[in-house]
Amino acid sequence: MSETEIAEVLTRLKFDEQGLIPAIVQDVGTGRVLTLAYMNREAVQLSLKEQQTWFWSRSRQKLWHKGETSGNTQRIVRAEADCDGDALLVYVEPRGPACHTGRESCFFDALSGDGLQPSFRSAGESPFLGTIERLAKTIRTRRVEMPEGSYTAYLFSKGLDKILKKIGEESAETIIAAKNRSKPELALESADLLYHLLVLFENEGLELEDVLAELEKRAQKKRPASS
Repeated sequence: MSETEIAEVLTRLKFDEQGLIPAIVQDVGTGRVLTLAYMNREAVQLSLKEQQTWFWSRSRQKLWHKGETSGNTQRIVRAEADCDGDALLVYVEPRGPACHTGRESCFFDALSGDGLQPSFRSAGESPFLGTIERLAKTIRTRRVEMPEGSYTAYLFSKGLDKILKKIGEESAETIIAAKNRSKPELALESADLLYHLLVLFENEGLELEDVLAELEKRAQKKRPASS
């Protein structure tokens, strides 16, 4: 954002008597709330300018950049103000845990629900599917924003032929890994192949749900009775 755009945003926000505004930070890929922090005017300015989260520490009374010591930065994808302009919702791509305890989210101390940790996946959903969905969302974000230095954005800029060439290469490397009977190598090459397939789906406008629906059809087909 330009300095002019940021200045205009600041005029619409309502800071409290201490000059602060609460900011809810949410993982753009999973929807999980990561933390609740506070920003002053300078933190908002820096966050919007650098597309990285900056906060005001009420305990230390100083400005701080999330990840400045841990490396667990948060890239801002989108920021919104509520209807009154006195609270922020910041969607981020986290690069490491949000909490100083090493947890993914600062919200993990269950107060109700029989002590059960909340699930951010629907009932019966596997970790594999959750990971694939998060990766697909990240790939979509890269296509929309086309950030400089991003390999995914590079693939989209080169177009279909480049993506298909990479899928061919990764397919061959997956076959070689299987022939080598190396599970670590096979896992690595299979991950590369799945990633490039997801890039292809996004490039061609094919929804992941359509692929899953086709797999579900096949899963429900009855096997022929054995003779």
